[in-house]
Amino acid sequence: MSDSDSSSNAMWGGRFAGGPDQIMEAINASIGFDQRLAAQDVAGSRAHAAMLAAQGIITDKDAEAIREGLLTVLSEIEGGTFKFSAALEDIHMNVEARLIELIGDAGRRLHTGRSRNDQVATDFRLWVRDQCDAAIAGIAALQKALLGQAEQGADWVMPGFTHLQTAQPVTWGHHMLAYVEMLSRDLSRFKDARKRMNESPLGAAALAGTSFPIDRDATAEALGFDRPCANSLDAVSDRDFALDFLSAASICAMHLSRLSEELVIWSSAQFRFVAMSDRFSTGSSIMPQKKNPDAAELIRAKIGRIFGAQSALLMVMKGLPLAYSKDMQEDKEQVFDAADTLMLSLAAMTGMIGDMAANPDALRAAAGHGFSTATDLADWLVREAGLPFRDAHHVTGTLVAKAEAKACDLPDLSLAEMQEVHGDITEAVFDVLGVDNSVASRTSFGGTAPDNVRTQIASWKERLA
Repeated sequence: MSDSDSSSNAMWGGRFAGGPDQIMEAINASIGFDQRLAAQDVAGSRAHAAMLAAQGIITDKDAEAIREGLLTVLSEIEGGTFKFSAALEDIHMNVEARLIELIGDAGRRLHTGRSRNDQVATDFRLWVRDQCDAAIAGIAALQKALLGQAEQGADWVMPGFTHLQTAQPVTWGHHMLAYVEMLSRDLSRFKDARKRMNESPLGAAALAGTSFPIDRDATAEALGFDRPCANSLDAVSDRDFALDFLSAASICAMHLSRLSEELVIWSSAQFRFVAMSDRFSTGSSIMPQKKNPDAAELIRAKIGRIFGAQSALLMVMKGLPLAYSKDMQEDKEQVFDAADTLMLSLAAMTGMIGDMAANPDALRAAAGHGFSTATDLADWLVREAGLPFRDAHHVTGTLVAKAEAKACDLPDLSLAEMQEVHGDITEAVFDVLGVDNSVASRTSFGGTAPDNVRTQIASWKERLA
């Protein structure tokens, strides 16, 4: 996909008398995957042709023929009647060859003042920019599904975990909002990446610019870019924009994988926190009682493809001198696959969350186990008994050990048993040992109290409206 001298093609000169053999054609051709850039390639060529005419470099008549011809080519591609040729290597030469077939010599003037190097850099940027927009929309849809769950269970009590061990009671709504916050950072990363990549390489030509009096600001504006890239060497050799996209996609994918893991755990018979819908579950071929959270498991696995794409592109780019090298043809397949995987995973997760039915009774029962209100007891000893927190921590630990020895939870100890450990404990301590009292007390900003959760839900609804 470059203007390098390593390939033979009748369209761009007689440098090589014979064509490449089948092995060279196979390794050199990219049309098998870069045909996905067809719409972007046509858009870039239309902008370039219009600019050439405005600058007096080609005639208005030729520009109009090019415009109409490109629309015909795109229509053929979208209609499935276009015949792609591996001998023509890439999407650019396939489009240009067909354009010349349709309109003759006018089509041969299209490539004036540009190179395949800036052409592919422009096409790829446009495509990745579109994927940023798609990811932003997909993330927002998932956030809305999570908000729906949060609103339904703003005051449902569940265990909060650290190390996957019961830590303190939280609310279901609070847990759902944690993922809304994670995804908001993902959304901002895609927005940042989009803004950073929104510069046009078109007109940088092979690597040094061109002697034709082109107007790069005009083509940049026509394609929705903020400005042209300022350095022609950088413009054709930069793939930071693709790495930016893959970085944002990888972090977002990691968040989807964490949520998938929780759904797998929560839907198990041992937890029963949620029931997944039949739409996103499968049965077993031998065990009729099974309902497997396959969609969540597949998301968890597919995330590795996105991580791998980022690593692969970093490896491609790490040793390349300026400007273009044929290695950079290997930049697209990984990005295409990562974008497809991310969008599929976002869609599947949005569907799962929207269909998911939480089990408030199971959540509540689990919240009361595992000494989840031990921290509330320690806080009470600080506030009411005047103990330093470290002493309160020690007293609470002793009470936990006593309850553990009796195979009961903290609220099941009698007052007398508690006073054996510390005499200043009063009947009032039982007011803080219930899970509802525990979550209601966590009113600090960002805390799990139901009122906090409802406030945050209202705020997020406004932001996502």
